[in-house]
Amino acid sequence: MNRSLALDVFRGLTVALMILVNNPGTWSHIYAPFEHAAWHGLTPTDLVFPFFLFAVGNAQSLVLPRIWESNTKNYFFKKVWKRTLFIFLIGFILNWYPFFTWIGDDLKVRSWTWINADGVEVGIRILGVLQRIALAYGISAILEYLFPKKVLTVSLILLILYWGMCIAFGTGDVYSLEGFFGTMVDRTVLTPVHLYQGEGVAFDPEGLMSTIPAVAQVMLGYWVGRILVAFNPRRTMKALMKRGVNLLILGILISPINPINKKIWTSSYVLVTTGLAILILAGLVYVFDRKKIATKAAYFFEAFGKNPLFIFVLSALVPKTMSLIRIPYQDKFLTPLQWFYEIVCSKFPGPPENGSLLYAILLVGLYGLLAIWLDKRKLYFKV
Repeated sequence: MNRSLALDVFRGLTVALMILVNNPGTWSHIYAPFEHAAWHGLTPTDLVFPFFLFAVGNAQSLVLPRIWESNTKNYFFKKVWKRTLFIFLIGFILNWYPFFTWIGDDLKVRSWTWINADGVEVGIRILGVLQRIALAYGISAILEYLFPKKVLTVSLILLILYWGMCIAFGTGDVYSLEGFFGTMVDRTVLTPVHLYQGEGVAFDPEGLMSTIPAVAQVMLGYWVGRILVAFNPRRTMKALMKRGVNLLILGILISPINPINKKIWTSSYVLVTTGLAILILAGLVYVFDRKKIATKAAYFFEAFGKNPLFIFVLSALVPKTMSLIRIPYQDKFLTPLQWFYEIVCSKFPGPPENGSLLYAILLVGLYGLLAIWLDKRKLYFKV
């Protein structure tokens, strides 16, 4: 089997969910399942990013072996290096974009560092979602090339190594924001002003050290992807169920001493989210690859999955561009997207969370139509 509809649907569903949770009508009104856990714990939203990394590994399992078989080692490393750098730069440029920002009534250039409206020095964030995807892709691809028969073993070694580093180099509560050793590394290497500030202090949830278990997550996706390639749908479903349950149970068993935590990407978090991803993928294999049920209904997400990077980048590019446009509304200024939310979606009946969710769903629908339009014309943006 060279291609799995279940895999395409899984990847597209993940991209659609990433857009949904990243684009509420207002961050002030979000239903609890669409918020991240405050620290330890797991919400449905905490599944989205690891599922995407898992899907990256699935895609690697289809592409990388063909490159290894038909090209030289130098070609492979050059291709991986270029793709890693390109995705990383896209994420970094997106962090800087649109290169200008409103401070009061003045449009100011967003330089490497600048003083914001509160008089605080801020800077361009170096890391982020796409940067983590790039680094996890590049490192995992090299490890898969070096150890093609021991992908599962290497991924588990990375998780054990990371767990040990947390204990050995952390301080106090080693799984707290300040006690986590990666916080110190990021502040030292990248400097506080260029880190994420959303936790109230300089701390990056896509930091350097927590990329180690993210690499393992991609490799586990590769491991599962090879099963999809090698087995028929019936054997695949059984193999996936067994492996998904095993990883899920293992993650739950170690969680009392290694808490499930997305923001520092703990080893238990990787095991639990990968186990759940495998079980969901097994269900999709049963529905789409084995029983061939409702394949037309799956096309919306399949189209998402054929242009995942482009659609995701566009979903970030559009609101950033719109932030330069200010529409007077009552006693404030709104971007065009904010204006649409206030005028249309916020008027939706029920609690304000309904309107906020409606806005996100409409955006997903809009990008889905674009994905279908691109697929119909065989337009695929790959790096």
